[in-house]
Amino acid sequence: MSRTQTWKISDELWSEVEPLIPTQEELRKTTSQKYQRKTGAGCKRKYDDRTYFEAIVYVLRTGVIWNAIPRELFGGLGSSALHDRFQRWAKAGFFERIWQAGLCKYDELKGIDWKWQSADGCQIKAPLAREAVGPNPTNRGKKRQ
Repeated sequence: MSRTQTWKISDELWSEVEPLIPTQEELRKTTSQKYQRKTGAGCKRKYDDRTYFEAIVYVLRTGVIWNAIPRELFGGLGSSALHDRFQRWAKAGFFERIWQAGLCKYDELKGIDWKWQSADGCQIKAPLAREAVGPNPTNRGKKRQ
């Protein structure tokens, strides 16, 4: 029985994601690095954007830490290079663009009621929590003033 590879990107999805990937010019604008390596300098192996995207999807789908990605699945792609690419794409707004494109696609297919939306949240300390709970179980036998 073969294992389902949920991080594999179909050609159909890739054709929608590929145009959203930031260009080299966009990536240069987001970096604070003053030194830029010349094209072709060094002996680093070049990976295509699809390999990076599949590896990022792998990390997000499986929940493994960046250092634990299996190199054999992605042709030897290192975790530091992958995390660096993830950070650069995030700064360039790549993942927001994917989110927006996904919302638009879902709106076309199913429809989103844009008129009604709600968001609510509240996090505060419970003012009467201490009185309602009573003494700490580890301190119940101790005498205090």
